[in-house]
Amino acid sequence: MYALVLFIIAGLAEIGGGYLIWLWLREGKPVYWGVAGGMALALYGVIAAFQTFPSFGRVYAAYGGIFIVMSLFWGWGVDKKTPDLYDWLGGAICLTGVFVILFAPRS
Repeated sequence: MYALVLFIIAGLAEIGGGYLIWLWLREGKPVYWGVAGGMALALYGVIAAFQTFPSFGRVYAAYGGIFIVMSLFWGWGVDKKTPDLYDWLGGAICLTGVFVILFAPRS
């Protein structure tokens, strides 16, 4: 449960930070939106370090899959772009990869 909460908090920091920078650079929001986005992205890097999994590479690979799915929900909720069948299929494939990477039996 701890790992899942960290994944979600980090995902919100990463996606939210990127979104704030997007709004600043692409939609003319004030510079402090970009600064806040940069701070959120830095926070994401710190949050990820609190994961208990022993391998940096595996944790970041798993973050990638989880962030893909979170981005679909972000787009749906914030940008009002409803994911289609192929979005959900791709997200399911990514989550399957996350579970294989994190929980496969290893020696």
